[in-house]
Amino acid sequence: MQRRRPVAARVAVLLIFAVCGIGVSNWVPRIPEVRRALELSEGLLGFALLFPAPGALVSMPFAGWLVARWGSRPATRLLSLCFCAVLPLPVLAWNLPSLAFALLLFGAGIGSLDVAMNSQAVAVETQYRRPILSTFHAAFSFGALGGAVIGGWAAELGIDLVPHMVAVGAILLVVSAVGSRWLLPAHTDAGDHGPAFAVPSRPLMLLGVIAFCALVAEGAAADWSAVYLQDYLHTSKGLAAAGFAAFSLTMAVMRLGGDRIAARWGAVTTVRLGGVIAALGLGLGLFAAHPVAAMLGFGALGVGIANIFPIVLSAAGRMPGLGTAPAIAAMTTMGYSGFLVGPPLIGFLAELVTLPVALAVVVLLCALIALLAGTIVPAASPESYP
Repeated sequence: MQRRRPVAARVAVLLIFAVCGIGVSNWVPRIPEVRRALELSEGLLGFALLFPAPGALVSMPFAGWLVARWGSRPATRLLSLCFCAVLPLPVLAWNLPSLAFALLLFGAGIGSLDVAMNSQAVAVETQYRRPILSTFHAAFSFGALGGAVIGGWAAELGIDLVPHMVAVGAILLVVSAVGSRWLLPAHTDAGDHGPAFAVPSRPLMLLGVIAFCALVAEGAAADWSAVYLQDYLHTSKGLAAAGFAAFSLTMAVMRLGGDRIAARWGAVTTVRLGGVIAALGLGLGLFAAHPVAAMLGFGALGVGIANIFPIVLSAAGRMPGLGTAPAIAAMTTMGYSGFLVGPPLIGFLAELVTLPVALAVVVLLCALIALLAGTIVPAASPESYP
């Protein structure tokens, strides 16, 4: 029974991660349509895309408090349902203010669920006593790939935004409600008390910088790949979704073997090589300015950053002197601020220069990841497992 319980919990966490990926990436291919429907410029779209950030950044410490008080199981069950409920809100917007408010709630749903499900994932990893966190993030990536394909297919067929996203939210809500029944019980982590938000120490801050850079890159692929392909390289709606699909596919495949890769090469080499691959791949793809090259570039970006966030998140969750939930809340707050703030800042920069030049900033951040990789060593040592 002791062996069966963690396996069931692992499958349940995989489902929750997949639900999150499917939900987010169904929205991504429809962004250009929302932009045109509301007649928004790149700058105004970037302004709207800024609003998930405060929603997520406020909700993440709250989710950390919720996990520390109740345990990651009830927190994950509740917050996964809330996430599914807010999925259709952005496509219901009728003007810029309503879109901004919808994206505020959208960000809160993503941010709070991210803290809860990663806390449960670390609890399951602790039960296994070996690295398995990358497989959970692989489930998110495969979910994102499937969602991107579904979203692109819906856009190509001209399916209306509202019924599409309402149907996705309803189906994922049922999956979350059923699958979350097998999460690890609250007593496995409810005793992990601490402040709602851990004041970052220097090692945690350096991990946060790496996570920030990696998730700026991920957010750029999510929010701007379709816009870049469709509006700058003049592809069709369906083909525009292929950039994010390529990114999601390569990320998912790399994350499936991420735990073995890190065990064989070490965390530092894995992160450093990932930063180099991401910078070179995306940089060459942007320089070529061709749809195929762009898709290959986003694919290389997925290869490079695939295992960076799982590695730093696992290290933060096992960092001595901090409870798991507060450490993960701090790490996700720092990291996902990149995912949420990065894309709108790219939009503002694109308004001043061009979108390809703005995306080149992501290349520089990936190079910075390679330079900072050595800071992972103290936090990611094998002895940090309890």
